[in-house]
Amino acid sequence: MFKPAGIPARALDEVVMTLDEFEALRLADPEGQYQEQAAERMGVSRSTFGRILDSARRKVAEVLIGGKALRIEGGPVHLEPQGRFRCRRCALLWEGMVREAAECPRCHTRDECPESVDAETDIHRPGEGRRRMGKAKTRSGGPVRLPEEKPG
Repeated sequence: MFKPAGIPARALDEVVMTLDEFEALRLADPEGQYQEQAAERMGVSRSTFGRILDSARRKVAEVLIGGKALRIEGGPVHLEPQGRFRCRRCALLWEGMVREAAECPRCHTRDECPESVDAETDIHRPGEGRRRMGKAKTRSGGPVRLPEEKPG
């Protein structure tokens, strides 16, 4: 359950979101997939996906604007490991499911992108084993340098 901080859940009205609505939001917003791609992944038509997504967004707005609690229901949820990835082509850094990291959300390159960024010296490409010895190197042989993230 997601709720405003400092208010007991029993004192709040509750909005219930289905797992399909939650998945539609996840595919469309943080992952930035087009509705056609996301609908295919969910196994529904594009128009059905659009209706599910609209319903989910209305519920999120109702929760945020009305100060209500949000409960997600519909069965057991199995979350896959999350990872941080950096695109070799456009340098975008993003978080996502490990199995879905085959395509950069910005430039849509696949082969050389993305790299998993677990730590500055631990670079891992999906489908390859982790490097166990030494530091990661660029193609030119020098160490990989990742820009520092600014606190914010």
